[in-house]
Amino acid sequence: MTKNSASAARPAPPIGGFEEVDSRRVFVHRLGSGGPAVAFLPGAGAVGLDYFAVQQGVSRFGTAVVYDRGGSGYSDPVPLPRTAAAVATELHELLHAQDLVAPYVLVAHSLGGAYAHRFTQLYPQEVAGLVWLDGFHRDWEDIMPAAASPAADQQAAPGPEQIRQMRPALHEMFTELVADYPQHMRQPLTEAHVSDEWLRVGIAERGSLVALADELRAGPDIPDVPVVALTTEGTDPGPQESMPEQTVRAIHEGMRSMAAAVVSTVSFGEHRVVSDAGHHQLCFTRPDVVVQAIRDVVDRVART
Repeated sequence: MTKNSASAARPAPPIGGFEEVDSRRVFVHRLGSGGPAVAFLPGAGAVGLDYFAVQQGVSRFGTAVVYDRGGSGYSDPVPLPRTAAAVATELHELLHAQDLVAPYVLVAHSLGGAYAHRFTQLYPQEVAGLVWLDGFHRDWEDIMPAAASPAADQQAAPGPEQIRQMRPALHEMFTELVADYPQHMRQPLTEAHVSDEWLRVGIAERGSLVALADELRAGPDIPDVPVVALTTEGTDPGPQESMPEQTVRAIHEGMRSMAAAVVSTVSFGEHRVVSDAGHHQLCFTRPDVVVQAIRDVVDRVART
């Protein structure tokens, strides 16, 4: 792995380093030891270090790996959006380059669910278990209400002027979310999160939802491995706060239905509702709940 360094145009991560994958630098940070290794797949607009609090908890009983997929976070740029196969293959190569022995437990948040599902389709024997954090489901269009459809999501995507207006509120939000992080991590991560580049990446990745769903429908369901799915029912700061209560309720019902669809396909699947955290805030504000879900999957894998 290369050292914690950055090009002149890109900031260096406050912790972690880089692994070369397909002639590109991919940011990675790992803590702990033992198996199965637990790998985190961020949502759109999220980065590996957003899961740092959860990573610390998991490192007490195993190996916890956070990373930024190519084109996002601290990793080298690539054209966006990408196929789920490209992202899954990259993660597979990264884990092997880190000398982490399969099978793995994948922790997929939001859009990360699409990439985790594709990983299971390509490498089913290398997946020991799954933790689904409000994860993407390939039947999303049929399950979610119109207010959360791909068309609505694209229509709600902010333009440059809206991003400029949103930046102070986003800065305040991220400052609060990382308040318990080590001091040397707080400001660099917050400033990067509200940068034009990182905000554009989140928008670009969400532009491929329909294509990702089509790609996943061409392959099988997830393999029969232990799964714990978490659904949040809190409200994140931002656009959701101004939605009618009925719309928010419909979105939460849709998210519950997606989680139920995931766990229904496996022999050991459990769905848990987190009422006091929002979709984006979950791993910042309730890392204990996420760590427990991961611990339960790891323990189930050990028993089976």
